[in-house]
Amino acid sequence: MKKIFVLLFLSSIFYSAQAQQAGRFRMGMDLGIAIPQGGGIGGVVNLEPKVNLSDHMNVGIRFGVAGLAKDVTYFDINEDFEGEISANASVTGTFDYYFNKGESSAAPFIGAGFGYFALSSVDFENGDFDDPDGIGNLEADFAWAPMVRAGVELNKFRMSAEYNFVPRSNLQNAAGEVIGEAVNQYFAFTLGFYVGGGRWRDWNNF
Repeated sequence: MKKIFVLLFLSSIFYSAQAQQAGRFRMGMDLGIAIPQGGGIGGVVNLEPKVNLSDHMNVGIRFGVAGLAKDVTYFDINEDFEGEISANASVTGTFDYYFNKGESSAAPFIGAGFGYFALSSVDFENGDFDDPDGIGNLEADFAWAPMVRAGVELNKFRMSAEYNFVPRSNLQNAAGEVIGEAVNQYFAFTLGFYVGGGRWRDWNNF
């Protein structure tokens, strides 16, 4: 049963339209690593439905989640703390332009986007942090931010590098006072695939 499912899935990818075409819909999924500005590590998951404007351009909406370990600054202490953010969710409008003439299955691209980032709570992880007022769990802001990326698609697979210019966020205690800030910009390297939209090589020419 598993073999039949795999064969049907591969067949649906191979027999989609033979060249990317204007007006076609496609759905992509990307997984990768994230590196916050200033150091740290994390992971990202992106889902992105798109519509082809032409054989070389498409627009979409990227639904993303990034889990990051990053630097947090607490204003009343002359130290930086390593904080963990459990989930940084975003919804971003995207545009990609592809450098492909239908003569190859490889399609390099550049892209950009602009979206809304929802930044979740931050927990301090420094063992020396004295927290008499119970302010270890801090709430971060929401932010609008741009994104740029570049990469290559090979058949139905996709590899890209992107940078998300999310501004620093204020950290507030339970009384609503701003008591720190967190770095939110991050670089991500992703691998993924898409279905629909057509294939890059125009097999009618061979």
